[in-house]
Amino acid sequence: MITTHLSPALKHRSPSPLHSTYHSHHHLPVHLPLPLPRRHCHLAKPAAAASPDLLASIESVASAASVLAAIVLVHESGHFLAAASRGIHVSQFSIGFGPALARFRLGAVECTLRAIPLGGYVGFPDDDPESGFAPDDPDLLRNRPVPDRLLVVSAGVAANLAFAFLVVYAQALTVGVPVQARLPGVLVPEVLPGSAAARAGLLPGDVILAAPGAAPDPSVPVLVDLMKASPGRKVPLTVFRAAPGKLEPDPRPVELTVVPDTSADGTGRIGVQLSPNVRVTRVRPENLADATVLAAREFALLTVTVFDGLRQTLLNFSQSADKVSGPVAIIAVGAEVARSSADGLFQFAAVINLNLAAINLLPLPALDGGTLALILLEAARGGRKIPREVEQGIMSSGILVVLMVGMFLIVRDTLNLDFIKEML
Repeated sequence: MITTHLSPALKHRSPSPLHSTYHSHHHLPVHLPLPLPRRHCHLAKPAAAASPDLLASIESVASAASVLAAIVLVHESGHFLAAASRGIHVSQFSIGFGPALARFRLGAVECTLRAIPLGGYVGFPDDDPESGFAPDDPDLLRNRPVPDRLLVVSAGVAANLAFAFLVVYAQALTVGVPVQARLPGVLVPEVLPGSAAARAGLLPGDVILAAPGAAPDPSVPVLVDLMKASPGRKVPLTVFRAAPGKLEPDPRPVELTVVPDTSADGTGRIGVQLSPNVRVTRVRPENLADATVLAAREFALLTVTVFDGLRQTLLNFSQSADKVSGPVAIIAVGAEVARSSADGLFQFAAVINLNLAAINLLPLPALDGGTLALILLEAARGGRKIPREVEQGIMSSGILVVLMVGMFLIVRDTLNLDFIKEML
């Protein structure tokens, strides 16, 4: 299953949990949440005949799904290659879940490609009574020393981090790295019809330059806090607006007064989407050394953005739970990115890789981080293993919770798709 938290990083161009993991004998494909900015997901309306728009939508959805499948493959390959490098027995390697589309053997390993490419697993025969291995076989994963098990469990995250850097490096070499220049004010990309902002005359594309207590250069958090604290009160705004047919804003500012509506919780809301006002340009490297520097900077920026977004989601989960999305929303966002610009798939792939790495490091059952925590606990106990039934109980309960959350996200995100809303 795939879940992700739609992160500000894709706003940088710019998900539902996307979690793939390894299992010993019993294998449950797991899907987890990753960070992405929450937005409406637009898919082309169904048509009776295959219109160019429909074909383009199918192609963009296929592109996004292929990116996700590649990311899962990278994650699981990390686990598999780490185990193989230490001579640890591996019984299965699977990409996707659902019905098997293809199956073949690679030595002693059964490899499977399944119909829904939104998860995967590496299977170890530790608890398989039919594997033919003795319970005390030193090459079973559970019998290996702590460093070997730490290597195998953490290799999936390491593979995603490395792949994310390679994606950014390829982006630098081919289309260039996006560089943001901060401009004054706060951009208004979207205004909801009938909202307080619409009634006040605010338009999409406006730039808010000043507000009470926020002049001369307001920020998104300051404006949000101001509107929340002002239900039913007049709030004067100074706005720059592009004149019809011109790219640059009219030098004469527009003065507006907005009266925030009162939300159910008593705070004010005006019904707009706000974002930093930036101009994005692309920088192309002059040589490989220059590309390495650009890629390293972009990778560091995306990593900080994703991990900080996840931190803020966890610390303010009651307010940011709607930013956690499932595989349907991830593919919808990826399809939208692919339709708007093929270049955006680089950022999409890098951000989803980083999200998957960040989510898997959380010390929760059914995640790589949860398994790492149990191994480290064993090391802290002087090598005394945690009772097998206790460990399996923890992991099984975690997997059940993850699957329940994943199914909820899939249903919710599917119902939020525009063409589904139009049919209901």
